[in-house]
Amino acid sequence: VQLQASGGGLVQAGDSLRLSCTFSGRTLSTYAMAWFRQGPGKEREFVASIRTGGSTSYTDSMKGRFTISRDNAKNTVYLQMNSLKPEDTAVYSCAAVRVYSIIWDPSSGRYDYWGQGTQVTVSS
Repeated sequence: VQLQASGGGLVQAGDSLRLSCTFSGRTLSTYAMAWFRQGPGKEREFVASIRTGGSTSYTDSMKGRFTISRDNAKNTVYLQMNSLKPEDTAVYSCAAVRVYSIIWDPSSGRYDYWGQGTQVTVSS
């Protein structure tokens, strides 16, 4: 499995960006997907996840501003980020895992595959 994140860039506070994560090598529809980020000098942080059935989870600080979605036909997962803030500056990475249980903690970081990150920089 290979994951390729893209769509990052330099934007101003209040702007929007849409990140894409292209999935290849297996069938995307059988994997739960997530976005994590790591800001300068910070630990990796869970952003959002989406299960195979479409249910989503978000870190509280991003609810209402970020939206994760998936298009299995295009083998792509998206992260729509609105009202960006300077504190959103980070390298954003996508990850994939097969989930067999109803009970699952997407923020645990236990994923089978990780993509390289894409840099998002938000200027004030």
